[in-house]
Amino acid sequence: MNSLGTQTRVILVQIWSISAFVLMVGVAWAQPHMEYLDRGLVAIKTTGNSVFLSWRLVATDDYDKAFHLYRQYTGKKKVRITEKAITAGTNYVDSTVDASRDVAYTLVSTSGEHERLEGQLTLHGKDAVQPYLEIPLRTPKGYTPGDVSVGDLDGDGSYELIIHQTGKAHDNAHNGLTDDPVFQAYKLDGTLMWEINLGKNIREGAHYTQFLVYDFDGDGRAEFVCKTADGTLDGQGTVIGDAKADWRDTVRTSPTYGRILKGPEFLTVFDGLTGAALCTVDYLPERGDLQRWGDTKANRSDRFLACVAYLDGEHPSLVMTRGYYERTALVAWDFKDKMLKQRWVFDTQTARHPYSGQGYHSLSVADVDGDGKDEIVFGAMVVDDNGKGLYSTGLGHGDALHVGDLDPDRPGLEVFGIHELKGGRKGVGVALRDAKTGEIIFKGAIDQDVPRGVAANIDPARRGAYMWWLGSPTLYNMKGDEVGAAPKSANFLIWWDGDLSRELLNSNYIEKYEEGIIFRASGALSINGTKSTPNLSADILGDWREELILRSEDNQSLRIYTSTVPTRHRLYTLMHDPQYRLSIAWQNVGYNQPPHTSYYLGTGMDRPQKPHVQLVRYSNGPTATASPGARSKGNSWKTP
Repeated sequence: MNSLGTQTRVILVQIWSISAFVLMVGVAWAQPHMEYLDRGLVAIKTTGNSVFLSWRLVATDDYDKAFHLYRQYTGKKKVRITEKAITAGTNYVDSTVDASRDVAYTLVSTSGEHERLEGQLTLHGKDAVQPYLEIPLRTPKGYTPGDVSVGDLDGDGSYELIIHQTGKAHDNAHNGLTDDPVFQAYKLDGTLMWEINLGKNIREGAHYTQFLVYDFDGDGRAEFVCKTADGTLDGQGTVIGDAKADWRDTVRTSPTYGRILKGPEFLTVFDGLTGAALCTVDYLPERGDLQRWGDTKANRSDRFLACVAYLDGEHPSLVMTRGYYERTALVAWDFKDKMLKQRWVFDTQTARHPYSGQGYHSLSVADVDGDGKDEIVFGAMVVDDNGKGLYSTGLGHGDALHVGDLDPDRPGLEVFGIHELKGGRKGVGVALRDAKTGEIIFKGAIDQDVPRGVAANIDPARRGAYMWWLGSPTLYNMKGDEVGAAPKSANFLIWWDGDLSRELLNSNYIEKYEEGIIFRASGALSINGTKSTPNLSADILGDWREELILRSEDNQSLRIYTSTVPTRHRLYTLMHDPQYRLSIAWQNVGYNQPPHTSYYLGTGMDRPQKPHVQLVRYSNGPTATASPGARSKGNSWKTP
């Protein structure tokens, strides 16, 4: 018996070892294909006649990669300003510069005696002291710069901005005609690359027009994708569908005035460089019988979300959705050889399905089960990478959703979400759950309707995230323990100052936990009404801290605010963490939510590991690592 038992245990151990090895190898081979990025070198004049410079550490770098900086005044010799190579942080304060003169900076990496050019830029003496880059816009009359996304549209290693210019809009619950949704793409110098007008047959509003910017076909240049209809005008002036069709209900006395209840619906992939339509297919899931989504006024059927996910672990797919209050459907597509191919369909068909009614006004994407492939965290339920349901909590609809390694002392990822309990509905107002299994770790706000909530590491003195929500005066840790008074802001987040904890972002100002406001973007405004969210917040320039993008008060420019607080903390650019990068792709969707990384980033974090990704570079792009070839008000840029 003992011999047989020992032999059995040996066999089981061998089987486990082989299975674990196969799993490890499978995951190891799954390298998400991500965009090549240059150094993103940025220089900002600060008070006291000094200049703050920062740059990216990219996925292909060794963590201890060393850098030097050179400075050169016009007509003078170039001099090195770093006495020792920079190996802590990826930023530097030049406190001896004469900022009243034109000055050029050169960033190099160094290995022994060898130096490699990494980027150059020039600041002009006449440039103002301001903590932002200003991007001039051609905002249509009566429109406001709305949600922004980023992508490398031309393959040069730096980001361009894609802006949803919003005119008169209406919520799904309201009747009325809207303006045409307009999208514009800009380089960082304000050059307008293209404009796409979705036309009268796409209604304007937060729940209608979801757009994605990503390199879907792996050629090193990003595409632009969104729902289209008859009359959509692409960036080259070509009309999609029937230019004369008008599917709106234009009868003012009609109970569905302004709504679009019939007519063809399309999904189009546009070339990121030119705005030309590359491929158009029927939008799925189709609207069909409106009542199956919950009503006959398209309030429920026209609730759309969208995201990008690495469903095979390597190549990005786009996922378009419809419905979340009752019937819920998601359709995954792959884009290759200028064609869209359907990967899978997830459809509850009825409101009685256990996965129906679990969607939020937002979603998230993460590898929740650790198999190297992404899942769609669709509010209170999760759809696996194969299009099958992974689990449904049954907690129902909500607004705010946070997915990440919120508790670094617990294996895997966690999901924090809040829930609407309107009309006397009973249930759980907030919940923290295991992202892989759906097991509820913490419940709060029982039988309370909760509109907003946040989970993040905001305390520079404590490891791990806190959670809080509107309506509760108490701050909780990940164990559910009360740890203090909750911040008044329960809106957005940003990594801004010199420590690893996160700051609170609300409207046009940034707050530090227990300290108050530490930065205000005077002369700039947030968007999305009472949601008071930024046009975008993401790590798009300089080191790993996040930029804050807001519209100017006159709506004629965007301001990219970047931190000028020195830090010795060194992290790889957040945009080379797949979960964070995908979070930026969906940040504009529905009710905007802040991004999170796939690993714990905060006080007491481990040394960052090199991102396990494969960078894709545009074959006809630049052959040397360089800074953005752009020129903007307040700062000047040039490639070497």
